[in-house]
Amino acid sequence: MYNNDSYILVLGASIVDIIGFSRKKYNQRDSIPGQIKISLGGVCRNIAENLARVNVNTEFISILGGDDQGKNIIDNSKKIGYSMKHSLILENEYTPTYMAILNENGEMESAIVDMECLNKMDRAFIDSKADVIENAEYVILDADNPELLEYILTKFYGKTKFILDPVSATKAKKVSHLIKYFHTVKPNRLETEFLCGFKIENDEDLLKAANHFISLGVENVFISLDADGIYYKNYTEEGKIKTTCVEVKNVTGAGDSFVAGVGYGYMNNLSIKDTVKYAIAMSIATIIHEETINPSMSEDFINEFIKEMSWIEG
Repeated sequence: MYNNDSYILVLGASIVDIIGFSRKKYNQRDSIPGQIKISLGGVCRNIAENLARVNVNTEFISILGGDDQGKNIIDNSKKIGYSMKHSLILENEYTPTYMAILNENGEMESAIVDMECLNKMDRAFIDSKADVIENAEYVILDADNPELLEYILTKFYGKTKFILDPVSATKAKKVSHLIKYFHTVKPNRLETEFLCGFKIENDEDLLKAANHFISLGVENVFISLDADGIYYKNYTEEGKIKTTCVEVKNVTGAGDSFVAGVGYGYMNNLSIKDTVKYAIAMSIATIIHEETINPSMSEDFINEFIKEMSWIEG
């Protein structure tokens, strides 16, 4: 086990999701009977919660408004056990919120995104958190603000280890020049193509992509292949791991829980192969539940879950 004083830092957005589900046929400019669900989200917030649920000491630096939703996120962090004491709280602003209306088929008809306050995190704020960043074993970052991301990576390079999940091909394209600063990258197939500049069509292409990342200085590469599992590579090991099919209820949050599983593996000194298995187990535990974060998620739950899973290694 790792030293209790050591921690992973997650640095990025918290978002409140307000989703309206239509029970009857959707008509514009009409009041539709349905269900409204409010939940806490944001890739980095999800990662922080998943880490805390599997007993990883977690610091989470985010941006919140002084509204009720911001207080809800703080309350959640205290309840689950991840620290947000270093976050930027903007008393007169609203916490980032995503509001969408889905039609009777579950397809989005309209959405409004209020993310204004995310632009308020600046270099001066990052400088004020230098100690928290430098003392973290690993720092997990999002790619929402490439300019600020570059500042953080260049300022603290060599003082901690950075982990990146690009989250989307569009964001991957914007940060491709920064890959050399990361200890770990976890793109999917499409994001890998944008980062490397060529198509991923077979195992040779996967190896070529991983070698490209490693040539830039990345130590561990995890490429998500969806149903085909995870391809992984570092200086000494390479392989592909997947598990047998499961009943998918909600894929949202699967990537976030995988990244948390990687963090768990690192902090508990697991081998790269066992780290992949733990991360996949956390990901599968997420997609078999309707919620973005499985409320049963815990270290004991995942340890038992891994024993029951059938692994296919290549």
